[in-house]
Amino acid sequence: MTPERTDTGSLVTVMSDTVIIVVPVDAPVTVALNRDRLVDAMETQAAIGGTDDGGLHRLALSDEDKAVRDWFVEQLRALDLTVRVDAFGNVFGRRSGTDPDASPVLIGSHLDSQPNGGIYDGQLGVVAALELLRTLDDEDAETAHPIEIVNWTNEEGSRFQPGLQGSGVWSGEFDLETEYDRTDRDGVRLLDELERIGYRGDAPVEPAEPYEAYFELHIEQGPYLDESENDVGVVTGVVGLSWGEVTFTGEANHAGSTPMHLRHDASVPAAELLAHIRRLPGRLGERTVATVGSVGVTPDSINIIPETATVTWDVRDPTDEVVDRAVDRLSSEAEAAANREGVECEIEETARTRSAEFDDRCVETVQDVADEFGYESMRLLSGGNHDASHVNEVCDTAMVFAVSEGGKSHTPEEFTSWDDCYRAANTVANAVLATATSTAD
Repeated sequence: MTPERTDTGSLVTVMSDTVIIVVPVDAPVTVALNRDRLVDAMETQAAIGGTDDGGLHRLALSDEDKAVRDWFVEQLRALDLTVRVDAFGNVFGRRSGTDPDASPVLIGSHLDSQPNGGIYDGQLGVVAALELLRTLDDEDAETAHPIEIVNWTNEEGSRFQPGLQGSGVWSGEFDLETEYDRTDRDGVRLLDELERIGYRGDAPVEPAEPYEAYFELHIEQGPYLDESENDVGVVTGVVGLSWGEVTFTGEANHAGSTPMHLRHDASVPAAELLAHIRRLPGRLGERTVATVGSVGVTPDSINIIPETATVTWDVRDPTDEVVDRAVDRLSSEAEAAANREGVECEIEETARTRSAEFDDRCVETVQDVADEFGYESMRLLSGGNHDASHVNEVCDTAMVFAVSEGGKSHTPEEFTSWDDCYRAANTVANAVLATATSTAD
C-alpha cells in the first residue's frame, strides 16, 4: 500500500485503486482537553439555576433553561460554528470538515435538569463536546467529517412528559404535533413555552442528512464504576423503559360518618398497587427495576375519603419482553385492586422506549481510546435512559460514562470529581476525533 496526498492535504492509502482510509494530515491523532477550561465551563453552567445546596433546578423550557441555552449559543458563535435551532428547540453547532462528501459526527447531551437535581448529569456531555471543539480550534486542526454538537430539548421529562422529547421527535420516534400539545402540571403547553423563551427554531425537526455516528457522555448515575474503581465506562446499550400512570376513581365522603362497608376509597387500591410494583422486579429478572415516583389523592384532606388517587410507574429491564410483562402484570393488579374496592381505574402508558444495543464499531472506538489513555474501564449497560436510545435509530451510536461517586444522581448530592469528569471527557472527545478523521469507502 502506498500513501498518496490529495488536493485537500489528506493522506490517502490506496490498494488496487480502492480508497481504504482518509486521514487529514493536520489533525492530531489524539487531543488532551483543557482541564481548567472544562471545569470553568461546568461551574458556569451550574450557576444558571443553581440551588443553595449545590444542586441544579433547571427544568425544560423554564427561564433558567432559556438562560443556559443563551449561554450555550453564545459559546457556539464564539467558535464561529454554524448554529441552527430546529422547531422543537434542539440546538446544533456545526464545525465544517474537509471532505464535502463525509457525513457529520454528532456529539452532545442535554442541559435541562431534574427538580433540585445535580450539576453533572447530561450537562457534562454538552460541556465536554464544547471543550472538544475549543481544543480543535486551539490546534487549528481539521477533520474530514464535520463535527456537530447538540443540546437536546427536554431529556429529563420532569416538567413535560415523556422524557427524551427532543431526540424522540428528531429521530421520528415521536410525533411533533403530539409533543407540542403536552402540558405541565399547571396546564402550560409545551409549544407555548418553546415560543415564549424564543427557541422554536426554523429548522425541520429531523436529520438534515445521514450521520456517521453519535457519541454521548453522561455520568453513570449508578454505583458500578465507583465500586469497581474504574475510571470510565464503555456503554454497550440502554435498557428498555416504560412510564405510566394509574388513576383510581371512587367516591368522596365524610371520614367519620361513612361506614367502612359503604366506602369506595380510591387510596386503597393505590396503596395495594404501590406495594405490588415494589415487589414486581423480584418476580421478573435480576436487572428489572420498578419505581413509584409520584402518588396523589384528591380532595387531599385528612377527614375526606379520597375520590381519586394516582400512582405512577417506572419499569426498566434490558429485555423489552420483560418490560412488557411487567406492564401487563401491574395493569392486571390495578384492575383487581380496583374491583375489590368497588372503584374505577384508568391505566395509561405515557412513555415507552425500547432497549438499545450500540454499534460495535463505535463501542470499540471508545474502548480503544480508553486503553490508549491508560484509563481503567469496564463495559456496562445503561440503566438510565438517554437521548442515545433514540439517536441509535438514526446512526451508529456509543456512550461514555463518568464515575458517579456513591451511585447518586438526580439529587444535589450527585458528585463526579473533576478528575473523573476530565477522564471521561477526554475519552468521548477522542472517540469523536478518531471517527471524524477517518472515512472507510
